[in-house]
Amino acid sequence: MSDQTVDMIAMGKRAREAAFALSTMTTDQKNAALLTIADALEAETPAILAANALDIAAAEANGIDPLYIRDRIRLDKRMDGIIADVRKVAELEDPVGREGEHRELEVGITVYKKRVPLGVIGAIYESRPNVTVDISTLALKTGNAVILRGGSDVLNSNLELLRVLKGALEASGFPADTMQYIASTDRKYVG
Repeated sequence: MSDQTVDMIAMGKRAREAAFALSTMTTDQKNAALLTIADALEAETPAILAANALDIAAAEANGIDPLYIRDRIRLDKRMDGIIADVRKVAELEDPVGREGEHRELEVGITVYKKRVPLGVIGAIYESRPNVTVDISTLALKTGNAVILRGGSDVLNSNLELLRVLKGALEASGFPADTMQYIASTDRKYVG
């Protein structure tokens, strides 16, 4: 996968379009999508763990410290917690639209702060495939599209997780491009 070319401009445009569509989704729709994601992760756990096993085998073949593998790469003992965390995100209060500080100006105009989505978030992180789910679901809850780039040593795990996440999004009526992944291991895409 390291020689794969990624059109970052096209990816960004698709994310922006998805973010616009996402801005029209209600809290109930987002929560339903999150619960669909949790169910899909549960149903697809064997496929996710199979992809994760490829990353573990590659790490072991490369002489990576077993403690590092257990702490960062291995998902088998984490899947229940990951799924539970997605369900907890669905229970969180939706921050979009919440009003904050109010101020009345001398001319009779009320000024207030209102929380809105950023639009598109780019996230670069290391070798923790659980973070793929964490960032994606929090971005969804807050009404943001996300472009992800995780560590190269968990590429198989991350691509499988994204397949499951995107499938659940589409099943919930959300644009699949709400969550995207830079599938190249070339470090030029970090910049």
